[in-house]
Amino acid sequence: MPAEGAQKRRNGSLLQGLSLLAIGAALSLPPASTAVAESIDLPVSSRAFSEFAIGSDKRVFGKLEFLGGLSYSSTNPLLGAVSAIRFREDHQTFVAVLDTGHWLTGRVERDAGGKLSGLADLKVRSMFNSAGQDENVKYQMDGEGLAIGKGEVFASYEVFHRIDAYPDPGFMEAAPSRTLPLPFPRNEMRSNRGMEALAMSPEAGPLGATLVAVTERSLDADGNVLAAVLDGPLKGTFAVKRNDPWDITDGAFLPNGDLLLLERRFRLSDGVGMRIRRIDGTKIRPGAVVDGEVLIDADLSHQIDNMEGLDVVTMAQDDIRLIVVSDDNHSILQRNLMLEFRLPQAK
Repeated sequence: MPAEGAQKRRNGSLLQGLSLLAIGAALSLPPASTAVAESIDLPVSSRAFSEFAIGSDKRVFGKLEFLGGLSYSSTNPLLGAVSAIRFREDHQTFVAVLDTGHWLTGRVERDAGGKLSGLADLKVRSMFNSAGQDENVKYQMDGEGLAIGKGEVFASYEVFHRIDAYPDPGFMEAAPSRTLPLPFPRNEMRSNRGMEALAMSPEAGPLGATLVAVTERSLDADGNVLAAVLDGPLKGTFAVKRNDPWDITDGAFLPNGDLLLLERRFRLSDGVGMRIRRIDGTKIRPGAVVDGEVLIDADLSHQIDNMEGLDVVTMAQDDIRLIVVSDDNHSILQRNLMLEFRLPQAK
């Protein structure tokens, strides 16, 4: 047994090293992509798993309960590079944006016990730019954030920093109907560290029904992360306290208006990590610097990869789920993952 345990640790160290190399290369060198000028069906193969901590049946991690996960792949190379995901009101169908400049839609399947069991009905298509052109090169359509509003789907982009609004339904076949005013000075936006999180605040929350944008690592003079409320009585910029080496990769609102931020850690000294921070929605206002409780902090001893997308799915008043997805960077050393957690409600 000691020899077997040592071998597992060596294998784990090798896997982490390979993952670090893959993620590091992907963060610095955008992958090539193949555009598709019409919506096509994607074959998908899924494998469900029930362990989050590798080799353990532990269920609770920090403030969250792990419910299950999926690892998925396709024979079509277009599947991958998921940057953000949003679920529809039926809790099954979803819209995702790929950083290769593609839309992805589909639905989740569940087993008899209600756990994630697979993905189905996947469709992918190149996104249109404001000129009505599709099949654009990646750096022009580096989609990172995604939000669904009333009659519109919003996508935020890096490099060419902007937020475009698309008609909903029909977003996959349409050019943007409008481009929203940029909430930050353009010269303060880092090329590959722009508006990574785009989330719609709930109407009943303290901000009202409005978009909130949070950058990955575009910083103010004090080293805090730039963020903004885009409309409503509390419209204006605020900042999120940055905890080095964590970078924000997505965000989503809880029903009460608190903002959850998904964060990624990547450095050679301590590897790849994922955490989720909860920001009190009543603290978000122009000029504020906000911080919050860490709900979960995981590394590669858990079933994570380059986690980039987060959504909140309210199954019932006392059953709030968090769905987290990874960006595999189209690398054979990384995985497409979908994880599901439950946020226990205070008694």
